[in-house]
Amino acid sequence: MEINERKAVEVEIVHKEYSAIEPVPEYARNISFTDMLATWIGANANNGSWYVGGVVAGSAFTGALIVTLVANPVAYFIMALIGYIGYKVGTSTMALTRPSFGIRGSYLPSILNITQFIGWTAVNTFIAAISASFLIKDLLGWPAFGEAGGQKTMLVGIGIMSILHLLSIATGRKSIKLVERIGVVFILILGVWETVVVLNHVSLTAIMNWRPPVDKSMPIGAAMDAMAAFSLGWVPAIAEFTRYGRNKNTATVAPMIGANVGLFWFAFVGIIGAIGTAITTGVYDPNNSDPSTIVSKLGLGAVALLIIIITSTTANAVNLMAAGISLTNITKKVKSITALWIVTIATAVITLIPLYLNSFLNTFIGFLDYIGMVFGPIFAIIVVDFYFIHKQKYDTKYFDEKGGKYWYSNGYNLYAIAVWVASVIIYLIIKKIGILNQSIGVTYPVIVIAGVIYYLICKNRKLD
Repeated sequence: MEINERKAVEVEIVHKEYSAIEPVPEYARNISFTDMLATWIGANANNGSWYVGGVVAGSAFTGALIVTLVANPVAYFIMALIGYIGYKVGTSTMALTRPSFGIRGSYLPSILNITQFIGWTAVNTFIAAISASFLIKDLLGWPAFGEAGGQKTMLVGIGIMSILHLLSIATGRKSIKLVERIGVVFILILGVWETVVVLNHVSLTAIMNWRPPVDKSMPIGAAMDAMAAFSLGWVPAIAEFTRYGRNKNTATVAPMIGANVGLFWFAFVGIIGAIGTAITTGVYDPNNSDPSTIVSKLGLGAVALLIIIITSTTANAVNLMAAGISLTNITKKVKSITALWIVTIATAVITLIPLYLNSFLNTFIGFLDYIGMVFGPIFAIIVVDFYFIHKQKYDTKYFDEKGGKYWYSNGYNLYAIAVWVASVIIYLIIKKIGILNQSIGVTYPVIVIAGVIYYLICKNRKLD
């Protein structure tokens, strides 16, 4: 009896969903390299990646391809750096901001993180609900998205997606692993299918030679910012998973490969899908870059729409995990699973907002600008603080100790907060510089600037 009880306790500890600041012990780290790879392929091979590919197609095929091949590896290298911190320290990404921003100061990035991941889930849910609306139209004859009376159908679609989300996060990372394993198979099927169909309709040569209308063209710097912000949006979720990784490669190499493969493929599908549709119909409208509209126009049918819904669930499982665990960094009164349910329900409400906006595209671009502006400097501060200021040594026993080494000034590291505020201001100022908008964008320059400023301020000051 005692042996059975001990085994039951051990199983409970291994499968426990740890809160943000609880270090995951070695024996509870049960995510394999393959599971981590599948998680990040599933997170990136989704509706949002497809949509952003269609949006940056406004830079023409060559420009969009360059942006995809440059912006994403940089973002995912930053993700790997923070993923390693999560693996070594054992806590969530937002808990990792405690040594740099201070215990109370970490609430700022945590609140921002909750809003952005709820926002991402809402974006993906809305796009998936469009697919659901086309399916419901085929089955019941109700009007689809964009048609008169389509709002009612969209409400049903959002309800369906919300139920799928609740199922995907029902038991935390355990159910998420299952969803990702199943979802990655469907993702591969849809990616191959869409690529073949588009290239059967339109030649690759025609796609490469296509140019967007002048009034709808996108400067390459703006495309770089959009793609960089899209990929950087995943970085705050990385330690939620790498802290459960079995080894260093699982925490760094696997997510970097998975994220790049998933993003490259589905952004490429979005690029050629949007351009192929523009060539076929004679109209390029980035508002119609969502996969459901493209699938409908290319005649891929109900199965493809169903797969889009499934792939949205795999991506949103990661989003909801990150948002929920971030909530536990702010308050210890909410348990991890409860937090996941709270953010899932909140997301269902937020997803209703785009129904009443004039342009989903403008909302999407504005959301990406927000991510690049507020999170880029946060990542710079985390990386510099861990690798250069604290020399890869964080002490988790002080992560929640009032008056301890990470308490700083009444719980806030004013240096980090000041650098963050200054960096946001710099972003807003240099965003207006034409040469950056036409070349490398502003997101990565601001990350470098924030990191350098933080290092120069902190290198000769004793923080703890």
